[in-house]
Amino acid sequence: MQGAMTALITPFKNGKVDEETYAKLIQRQIDNEIDWVVPVGTTGESATLTHDEHKRCIEIAVEVCKGTNTKVLAGAGSNSTHESIDLAKFAEAKGADAVLSVSPYYNKPTQRGLYEHYKALANAIEIPVVLYNVPGRTCSNINVETAIKLFNDVENIIAIKEATGSIENVVALCANSDIAVISGDDAINYPIMATGGKGCISVTSNLLPKRIADLIHTALKGDFDTSRAINEELYDINKVLFVESNPIPIKFAMYEAGLIPSLEYRLPLCEPSDENKAKIKEVLKKYL
Repeated sequence: MQGAMTALITPFKNGKVDEETYAKLIQRQIDNEIDWVVPVGTTGESATLTHDEHKRCIEIAVEVCKGTNTKVLAGAGSNSTHESIDLAKFAEAKGADAVLSVSPYYNKPTQRGLYEHYKALANAIEIPVVLYNVPGRTCSNINVETAIKLFNDVENIIAIKEATGSIENVVALCANSDIAVISGDDAINYPIMATGGKGCISVTSNLLPKRIADLIHTALKGDFDTSRAINEELYDINKVLFVESNPIPIKFAMYEAGLIPSLEYRLPLCEPSDENKAKIKEVLKKYL
């Protein structure tokens, strides 16, 4: 598994998933050379979608990507193992190419619990599984040793989305295994690629898919000078898109760019403050 991947936002209209806009957003990713789209992850507000909505978003992504070079990495995370398995089985049945599963949140499993959770999930399906480590949100850190053990023991666990912000974790994973390390932090996409990463799951690529695709593709070809230059060019937008909790800023930026017709969130998420709206608007002038 490698390439430029987009953690899709989920647009809403009158409180419901805006399926027409969602399909258009996915097509835009395909047209801009994104290798994988990632429906219903953190950026897709999966925590506040119903299971039916979650599954419908996966269906739409598979439908739009069918027959293209863009694959679907479907979100299948929960703090309940049986719920994760249900979502993963659905994604596999509908034709998703792989699943991304965040480490179980809130209930704070031990490393043994994390190992057993992911092993049960992977054994329930045949398509690849990508671990997702983001302890800043989950309070559940997948230790390097646990990730490597899962990779060695379970055939279809093939990659990890690293969103810890730790380059040391990336070095340790790359030095001690062949697991594909995927950047989960746009600000350090280039450093992770230069350290041995195989791609990124990007928030910024919702807005600027071609630039993120170019950053990753040049790095994969060994052209690290170009990749670094793009990463530095994107510094300001990467920074401002996390001025509040993701996906609050990216949704506002997409609305300002005319890419979604309405600005709606699911509570407890809400619109950015007026101060942060002004910051986002100012930075957008450099990129649009």
